[in-house]
Amino acid sequence: MLKVGLTGGLASGKSFVGETLAGLGCFVIQADELGHQVLSPGGEAYTAVIDEFGGDIVSGDGQIDRNRLAERVFGAPDRLARLNELVHPPVVRREEELVAEFAIREPHGIAVVEAAILIETGSYKRFDRMILVTCRDDQQVERALRRNGLTADGVRARIGRQMPLEEKRKYADFVIDTSGEKEDTVRQTRAVYEALRRLAS
Repeated sequence: MLKVGLTGGLASGKSFVGETLAGLGCFVIQADELGHQVLSPGGEAYTAVIDEFGGDIVSGDGQIDRNRLAERVFGAPDRLARLNELVHPPVVRREEELVAEFAIREPHGIAVVEAAILIETGSYKRFDRMILVTCRDDQQVERALRRNGLTADGVRARIGRQMPLEEKRKYADFVIDTSGEKEDTVRQTRAVYEALRRLAS
């Protein structure tokens, strides 16, 4: 079984590439979804994160308000690092369990983990191959504004705090550029899939 990391900057098109790979037959795990699970009531990080960041990050329904939590750590590297210490280990454990189960079912399959900061956290070392998704800077801003309800300055600040895409290229085995039409992204993704399929078989 081949274990592949899928990463890229904010609003670069990771999810679309992940959906395309899933449609081609890959087992795709979204780290962000696992993050939601470990921060939900009863999740492994729920109580520790509330203890660390305050009870007022909890909304009326008992869920952690992720936007409120993000405000606590945004621009504070030490607080972000602490949040990552609490959230990342249980996320990685869930991810490894899912991959192990898939490996039993599909010994020649391709498992893809989609996550924004695989390179920054050093997690890229756990993968057989890395895919980087890129697009133009102005497209990142435009897409993030449509999706996240942020201000342009807020989006640029978030992008500025991420590792530059050019730096991430050094770690990538494959690069998919989503700057063009969706059909072009699908074509590139299919070519990467065919290369992975050869490696996995």
